[in-house]
Amino acid sequence: MHIGLATIPTEHSIGPTKLGPALAERGFESLWVTEHTHIPASRRTPYAWADDLPSVYWECHDPFTFLAQVAAVTDSLKIGTAICLVNQHHPITLAKRSASLDSLSDGRFVLGVGAGWNVEEMENHGVEFKSRWKILREHVLAMKACWTEKDAQYHGEFVDFDPIWQEPKPKSNPLPVYLGAESKWTMDRIAEYADGWLPMISPELSGMIDQLKEACAVRGRDFAEINITAMGQIDSQETLAELQEMGVNRTVTDLPTANESESLEMLDQQTRVVEWAKSL
Repeated sequence: MHIGLATIPTEHSIGPTKLGPALAERGFESLWVTEHTHIPASRRTPYAWADDLPSVYWECHDPFTFLAQVAAVTDSLKIGTAICLVNQHHPITLAKRSASLDSLSDGRFVLGVGAGWNVEEMENHGVEFKSRWKILREHVLAMKACWTEKDAQYHGEFVDFDPIWQEPKPKSNPLPVYLGAESKWTMDRIAEYADGWLPMISPELSGMIDQLKEACAVRGRDFAEINITAMGQIDSQETLAELQEMGVNRTVTDLPTANESESLEMLDQQTRVVEWAKSL
């Protein structure tokens, strides 16, 4: 069981060149950061998890820039997006950025992807809410072509390009794509085109993992190929053991956005989860 940490970094929080080494020193296996290019001021779309949308959603750093700095000052810490709003990027450009980050970090990058929830944010990127998952699928498949083929091409409803040459290729083979979602369609999407899943820790997780096993069987995928990285706070070693028994490969705990001294203090408290994992 690997233990990672997720945070939403801003200019007011601990910086990448401090956070990366601090995580490595404390035994964390990975760092995951989120993405929003902006938040529309209209605020038409309600925030589902609280009355007010936290300001970190429009203050957060670009994840690729932040993670590149983390990679530059660490040797083994994995880095990932949780999540990258793939349908709001051009797939050829995002394939290049992802492969470059993976190559420069010596194969330590994981591209966690999702379709997003903010309707007007998508509209500003030219994405229709009703088409968001179809676009995400084609973007992922087009990127996989760029990462693996010399004469990469893709022809779909939303993405269409003739053979191109793009390098560097990712150091990872393949560059892992993890899907962050929990709808009734999620399991089939993972079985079709993803390498992992980013669910939240919940009482329903065990049942959803069973659904994922069924979806893999239908698609002819080996369930063992799917990495399950569960996001959320861990309250005991027993909880960690239960997750491992379900087939979870990694748990990712939260680091609230805070300044350097506060962040380091919280990290010291979170290291208990790393110690629990060592004893499993």
